[in-house]
Amino acid sequence: MDHHWVAKAWLSDMGLPQYSQAFHNHLVDGRLLNSLTRRDLERHLNITKKFHQVSLLLGIELLHLLNFDKEALQARRVQCEHQNVDPLVWTSHRVMKWIKDIDLKEFAESLLSSGVHGAVMVLDPTFNTDAMATALGIPSNKHMVRRHLVEEMKNLIGPARTDAKQDYEHLSLGTPPTPLRQNSLGRPPSSTGRHTDDEGSLRRRAVKPPTGFSPKARNGRDLSCHSSYGSLPREGRDQTPPRAEGSPIHGYTSIEVTNV
Repeated sequence: MDHHWVAKAWLSDMGLPQYSQAFHNHLVDGRLLNSLTRRDLERHLNITKKFHQVSLLLGIELLHLLNFDKEALQARRVQCEHQNVDPLVWTSHRVMKWIKDIDLKEFAESLLSSGVHGAVMVLDPTFNTDAMATALGIPSNKHMVRRHLVEEMKNLIGPARTDAKQDYEHLSLGTPPTPLRQNSLGRPPSSTGRHTDDEGSLRRRAVKPPTGFSPKARNGRDLSCHSSYGSLPREGRDQTPPRAEGSPIHGYTSIEVTNV
């Protein structure tokens, strides 16, 4: 996954092509994607919109699920191009096609450059019908249209989330990580409950995991309560020498996952 593919193809698939130049300038390739945190996205790539940060991190999580095998990813996308199945791997463009397929064509263009893609729809439990309706620009007084969207999303996303949990169990990854709840589209940031560990990317819900699931080790490291993997070293972080504007980002290791 070279930086040209990431900046052009991958960001377009995520529905965030507006950040292509920044990713290209910083030479963000597959290995660097594997290490990006929320802090990196905001400080180095100037991605300040919280939902866009979540969108990119969930896109990276999908790559983790497929072991960063873009051929496997493309093969799954080809299989569901003309069938409304396996939404986890859908690109933003495929989501727009689905919106047209369910007779909401007039709202589909609202998803351009929005960051709504399949991994967001499946892996973020806070991305519900209201969030999708907000992204589509469906007025709140169009009750029948929203009810129609509820049924279509239930039929599509419900089974996909079940499948995703099974994938995590099969790969011994524990439970699917979830983004910060206040960062999901349609949910305004809370003035309380600020989080100080802004280096982190995704958070796991502090709730009892589904029956049959338990946090397991990824690459030999426990992902249970209060653990993390691949975070920036906490000691000496502030002593890092300043980096020249436009130069590549180096020295990061992996996406940090912590419990709420």
